[in-house]
Amino acid sequence: MLTIPGSVAVVTGASSGIGRELALELAATGATVVALARREDRLASLTEQLRRSTPESGYVVCDVSDTDHFVDVLSRLEADRGRIDILINNAAISEPDGEGVEPYRRLMETNYFSVVAGTLTVLPGMRSRGCGAVVNVSSDTARAPTPGEPGYSASKAAVSAFTEALSFETEGDGVHLHVLYPGWVPTEMTQPDGRADPHRPPKFVRRTPHQVARLVVSRLGQRRLELDATKVARIAPVARALFPSAYRRGVRASLRT
Repeated sequence: MLTIPGSVAVVTGASSGIGRELALELAATGATVVALARREDRLASLTEQLRRSTPESGYVVCDVSDTDHFVDVLSRLEADRGRIDILINNAAISEPDGEGVEPYRRLMETNYFSVVAGTLTVLPGMRSRGCGAVVNVSSDTARAPTPGEPGYSASKAAVSAFTEALSFETEGDGVHLHVLYPGWVPTEMTQPDGRADPHRPPKFVRRTPHQVARLVVSRLGQRRLELDATKVARIAPVARALFPSAYRRGVRASLRT
């Protein structure tokens, strides 16, 4: 069984939003947390808070889209800390701007290939110890793609499929892979200008970063693959599968409101 107090946890995309709250919640529960992100000033401020709970917590500046560097960082952390018990692949970027394939390639490097690289790097150590947990953050758009986000939806669908397929190989080794569906969360990605979007989803699919973090930490290492912050979000993919024409009409209608 995974025990969070005394564990070593790595959280990517930890400088804001869900990642920041996950790092704080893990530290408050007794984990030594290493926060990864690109913005050092935010990481330094976060680490001051983390060390109030676990003095050995720290940070590393890392752009996970550079998967070679990301793998090197994880390998060095595992050597320095002795192990990595928990990895949360949270870092992501939103739908790309620009024309052609390259913006989508950059999106997949951050949202998908970093998840693959990170997961495959920590798994051998976890499997040899017979204990560990990896949380890969997906999105409800992976299960029911939304207009205007073809690249983002595809990247998150890839994360979900990769994690579920790989989980069959690791579950017998005491290593638990989780896919997190956080619902709609007000973050710098969903509200880039800092203002509430009048067209944001209804309350029953909205969650705060703190609510999502508490859910994840409470279920880490359990047998459940999918971590749903809003169970009602499962209705959309069911409706999409059973009533495809009506579902598409409903989506089109929502675009006109």
